[in-house]
This record gives sequence, structure tokens and C-alpha cells, in this order.
Amino acid sequence: MANHKSSEKRIRQTVTKRAHNRLYHKTARNAVKALRNTTEKSAAEALLPKVTSMLDKLAKHHIVHKNKAGNLKSALQSHVNAL
Repeated sequence: MANHKSSEKRIRQTVTKRAHNRLYHKTARNAVKALRNTTEKSAAEALLPKVTSMLDKLAKHHIVHKNKAGNLKSALQSHVNAL
């Protein structure tokens, strides 16, 4: 249990940030999954910039590692090109 006011505040901030990060990370994962399951090229090309932007934002805010974001973007681009 926290013994200082600052540690109590830090706990509150951590809980809030964790909930925020989990929400955006899960949203991006669902978007990646939706893009992977897309079989129509025009729909995939329309969805790709949105998913790429989401991954870039997650990497910028250190929610996912920048290399993981890059690897996902590369795999998604290959998937779209193969359609």
C-alpha cells in the first residue's frame, strides 16, 4: 500500500494510463486483424493508411516498439500487394 501522497497519485496516474494504452493497443490489433481478413483489394487499400497511422501513433507514444510497428506495417503492405 502507498505511504506517500505522491505514490498514491502515481498509482492513480498509472491505472489511467494503462487503461488508455490498453484501449488503443486493442483497437489497433483489431484493425490489423480486420485488414488481414480482407480479401477485396480496394477495401484493403482504403483501410491500409488508417491502420498504418494507428501503428505509427502507438510507436510514437511507446505503446508498441517501433520495430514491431514497422514489421506489422511491412507485413500488411505485403498482404495488400498480394491481393
